[in-house]
Amino acid sequence: MAESKVVVITGASSGMGEATAKLLAKDGDKLVLGARREERLKEIAKDIEELGGEAAYLATDVTNDDEVEALAKLAIDKFGRIDVWLNSAGIMPQSFLAQKKIKDWDNMIDINIKGTLYGIGAALPYMMKQKSGQIINIASIAAHVSGPMSAVYSGTKFAVRAISEGLRQEMAQAKTNVRVTLISPGAVDTGLINSITDEKVKAGTEEFYKNFSIPVDRIATTIKQAIDLPADAAWNEVIIRPTAQQM
Repeated sequence: MAESKVVVITGASSGMGEATAKLLAKDGDKLVLGARREERLKEIAKDIEELGGEAAYLATDVTNDDEVEALAKLAIDKFGRIDVWLNSAGIMPQSFLAQKKIKDWDNMIDINIKGTLYGIGAALPYMMKQKSGQIINIASIAAHVSGPMSAVYSGTKFAVRAISEGLRQEMAQAKTNVRVTLISPGAVDTGLINSITDEKVKAGTEEFYKNFSIPVDRIATTIKQAIDLPADAAWNEVIIRPTAQQM
C-alpha cells in the first residue's frame, strides 16, 4: 500500500467529492472534508473511518475565503500537511442568456471560479513550503465547448481550465514540485442538474443524463489514478466522458 496522504476536498458532501473521499479512505488516506451541509459531512466522516481512513470535517462555503482558509488550517492542525487539494464544489444552473438569470450567473461565478481560486490560495502556501503537493480542479466538457444554455457555465469552466494551466506553469517555473491536474468530466450522475432553476431546461438535461450519464465512481477512480502517479509526473488534463456521449 502506498504511503497515506492528507487530502482536502471541497464539495465533499455529495457527488464526486464524496465518492473520491470514500475511495481514498480505502487506502488509509487522511481526509479533510468541506461543504455547506455539516450533517452530511459528519455521516461521510463516519463512513470513512469505517473504511479504515481518518477524517476531519468543517462546514465550508467555498464562496467565503475565510471559511476555505479555515478548512486548510484544520488540515494542518489535525494532520500536519496538505498533500492533495481537490476543488470539486460546483453548480450548473444552465439557462438561455436572454432569460437574464443574474442570480444564477453570480452563483456560478462565485462557486465555480472564486471557490476554485480560494481553494488554490488556501492550499498553495503550505504546499510550496513543504515542496510537494497536488491541486486537482474539476472542470467539465463545457470547458472545451460551449453552446445554447451553457454559455455562462462554460465560461466558468473555461476559466477553471485557464487558471489550472496558469497555475501549472507557475509551479513548474518556481520548482515547487506541486502538481496540477484538471479533470473534465462529461455526463456524470452527481446530482449537479438539481442546481438548474429553469424547469424546461432541467427536464431536457435530466433526460440526457438518464440516457448517457456514468456513475460518479468513474470520476473518483480517475482522480485516484492521478494522485497515484509518481511524484515526478502529472496528468495535467484528463477528459473523461461516457463512451456513448458524442459531445
